[in-house]
Amino acid sequence: MLDTSRFDIPRFLTRLPLFGDLDGEQIDHIAAGCALRRLERGEMVFRVGEPCEHFHVVVLGQVKLFVISPGGQEKVIELVGPGQSFAEALVFLGRPCLVNAQVLANSMLLSVARETILSGIQRDGRLALRMLAGLSRRLHGLVHDVQAYALQNGVQRVIGYLLREQGVEDCATGEVVTVSLPVSKATVASRLSLTPEYFSRVLRELEEAGLIEVDKRDIRLLDPAKLAAYPG
Repeated sequence: MLDTSRFDIPRFLTRLPLFGDLDGEQIDHIAAGCALRRLERGEMVFRVGEPCEHFHVVVLGQVKLFVISPGGQEKVIELVGPGQSFAEALVFLGRPCLVNAQVLANSMLLSVARETILSGIQRDGRLALRMLAGLSRRLHGLVHDVQAYALQNGVQRVIGYLLREQGVEDCATGEVVTVSLPVSKATVASRLSLTPEYFSRVLRELEEAGLIEVDKRDIRLLDPAKLAAYPG
């Protein structure tokens, strides 16, 4: 884990797409309203109903955004990794948290105060454009998820996750590509709105079809082109 006392917040901010175009004075202004947080695996960042006075950027580790159904079942909304942010929309709305956020590994977060972002936007309109772009990307991702849940069966969702969400863009090379699941299979299953049992069954089906090999969290895509064309 990084030493928080030596962590250069302004330098880190300049490396983020959200703040990369801002000048030194603006970066220093944002940095002054930031706080580093260390959280141990399993700790909550926030819970549903709590006030949302900050948005957060993952420096190290991973965060799970999720809700709990009335029946007690967990539904993973999003998995957030290093360099990614979350809770921006809630900061602007000034509403309580609508989801839960929990770290899945020992993590370090950079928390940015609501007042700092609002005053930063008043200082430089480019920050507002960056925030809008980030929110638009997240909305696009959520729309893609809704389309997948409505139009694709479970096999197609798993294949889509392995090919698209893990960055396998070129399916014509014939190269074996290894995808390492960033979280447990149960968490990935929830992210895809599948039960863990069904997710494991789909992996076995694809393995028996000679399209993948599964080694714990490492999944080797033996022929991405054929995997993409698998009828499901």
